[in-house]
Amino acid sequence: MPSMLDAVVVGAGPNGLTAAVELARRGFSVAVFEARDTVGGGARTEELTLPGFRHDPCSAVHPLGAGSPAFKTMPLDRYGLEWLHPELPMAHPFDDGTAAVLSRSVAETAASFGARDAGSYRRLVAPFLGRWDTLAQDFMSLPLTALPRHPVTLARFGLAGLPPYSVLARRFRDEKARAMFAGLVAHVMAPLSGIATGAVGLVFALAAHAGGWPLPRGGSQSISDALTAYLKALGGTVHTGYEIKRLDDLPPARAYVFDTSPTALARIAGLGRVYDGYRYGASVFKIDYALDGPVPWTAEEPRRAGTVQVGPTSGEIGTALREASGGRAPRTPFLITAQPSLVDPSRAPEGKHVFWAYGHVPNGWDGDLTDAVERQIERFAPGFRDRVLARATAGPPQFAAKNANYVGGDIACGAASGLQLLLRPKLSLFPYTTPHPAVFLCSSATPPGPGVHGMSGHNAAKAVWRRLRAE
Repeated sequence: MPSMLDAVVVGAGPNGLTAAVELARRGFSVAVFEARDTVGGGARTEELTLPGFRHDPCSAVHPLGAGSPAFKTMPLDRYGLEWLHPELPMAHPFDDGTAAVLSRSVAETAASFGARDAGSYRRLVAPFLGRWDTLAQDFMSLPLTALPRHPVTLARFGLAGLPPYSVLARRFRDEKARAMFAGLVAHVMAPLSGIATGAVGLVFALAAHAGGWPLPRGGSQSISDALTAYLKALGGTVHTGYEIKRLDDLPPARAYVFDTSPTALARIAGLGRVYDGYRYGASVFKIDYALDGPVPWTAEEPRRAGTVQVGPTSGEIGTALREASGGRAPRTPFLITAQPSLVDPSRAPEGKHVFWAYGHVPNGWDGDLTDAVERQIERFAPGFRDRVLARATAGPPQFAAKNANYVGGDIACGAASGLQLLLRPKLSLFPYTTPHPAVFLCSSATPPGPGVHGMSGHNAAKAVWRRLRAE
């Protein structure tokens, strides 16, 4: 290692690794330090239940990863990353045995909502079809400091998405479309009433039409491993099992880039109370299952979908989100579930399956939601419990213990509600910089926020290399 590095990155999650790659690609010397014994952050794969069943402890399905402007410029396929596409990106079953779907096909998606809302859906997405790359580049890149590549498209997206979900829902007359969009918004674990929640739902829908909701072959660890291998090929180094408590624990460098929570950065870098106003949001209670067969969904469509949203009405979903954000575990949780082994048989022994489900719970909640989760699944897949070979549960304390970025179990690394959905970690044109001129933040506490897409790392790296080149 040189006596003075150009950059040191703290945290080997997808954003930290992306930041390191972006700097190494531009000729800077980079080293990454990770507290755990392996890389990955929220993109890991482990045997949590039984031998041969490989589960993703956190993220599993990656609509924003496959469409990430940062990942698209990297040759990650050379380092083992292969995207697998289920027949349907997502299905949303209802109590009457039918289901809406989010398909690669706009026509199939629209038809699943019924005749009264099919045209409304087509009109909603039509202005953005075929423009995902430029749209994603604009709304996921460094905010307000670069001219948009397609300002008209971005402006139309803003008009459609900046209002709360309730405004977008008025476009639809029936519950199927409203419920599916409510479920899409719920992926950010915040009440439906917040600003720009319509944009969240629209982003996930457009991502499905542009590139699907794929899963990496072998599990989410494949993303982290590919980024690490590429970084090493570029000359960067990665040090695991190395917990950082203060800047003096790190080698000398011209810049320090933190893939951590803002409060952890402030503590390590000695920045005092600079992020005291940053809010952490609701958490999840997650169950990973080893199954003796596929989930016996009543509706046919969920049997072909990589992701299944479980919550039959927008009202039920909204109530569950309000309760979790307000400090009470929902009696009837809204669930997001994933079925990786439908498309990747390597994830489980022959004829068996891995499956996970999570429901939203309050930050720091230490109860057990297992019965409520399984009652919801049985509601749409009778006989599900009979197929369970083993389960591994994790609530807020377990998430916080495994990943220091998940304060109180908040897997979004900060509440994605109100202005903090758009302006994180604080109101600033330069969210990746800190009061310390050599210290930067690159975690999902910065724009564009949660998700395994690497764009927070990419944007932070841009701020770093501009500073380094100006010296």
